[in-house]
Amino acid sequence: MKGFQGRTEDTVRPAADAENAKGTDDAGGAERPPRGPSSGAGARRVETAMAQGPAGRSGGARSGEGEAPGGGRSAAEALRRFGYLLLRAVAVLAAFAAMVAFAVVLAQLTLTPMPGAVEQTHTNLQPGWSLRHYLDAPAREALQQVGGNIALGVPFGVLLPTLFPGSRGVLRTVLMAAAAMLLVEVVQGALITGRAFDIDDVILNTTGALLGYLFLGRRMSRAIHGLGKE
Repeated sequence: MKGFQGRTEDTVRPAADAENAKGTDDAGGAERPPRGPSSGAGARRVETAMAQGPAGRSGGARSGEGEAPGGGRSAAEALRRFGYLLLRAVAVLAAFAAMVAFAVVLAQLTLTPMPGAVEQTHTNLQPGWSLRHYLDAPAREALQQVGGNIALGVPFGVLLPTLFPGSRGVLRTVLMAAAAMLLVEVVQGALITGRAFDIDDVILNTTGALLGYLFLGRRMSRAIHGLGKE
């Protein structure tokens, strides 16, 4: 009987000890509040800041100081673009002044009345007729007629692409020059004494515009309107 009682006490005592240990753990857990994710992240940030110390703070200051050169570069870039815009404006104004001067010279050469040449002038609507007449004349007169009409068209090919960037295409330039010279010839034939409409003059003028565009106008327009866009 005594032996059985001893075994019973031995069996009950470990169970009681386990119950007491569990109660102690539960009580300790109730006293310590759980650590959430935010508290853990905040603690890590504090530890990181303490680890960095003055060096980390000075690094932040240096990064703030590094913003100044970026702002300076932006201001310099804006100033550079404004300079290019001003250069383009000056170039276009110069081209416009040159076109006005050319128009004045063109009017004096083509729209001045010539009463003494009334009997010698006649309208020509057949392409090539006047040109053959020019080439049959002495070399000096032929050069004056052919070369002069071609030279009158060159400024159109040089200046039009600069004044109107949309007309930089060869076809547009030629068409605009042909329309302008056709208008001049119509005014000559209809209103000016001693002058007559000549389709060959329009052809020669348009040829001069084409040569001016190919040799100079296209390159000059690209150079002016391409400033600061590379």
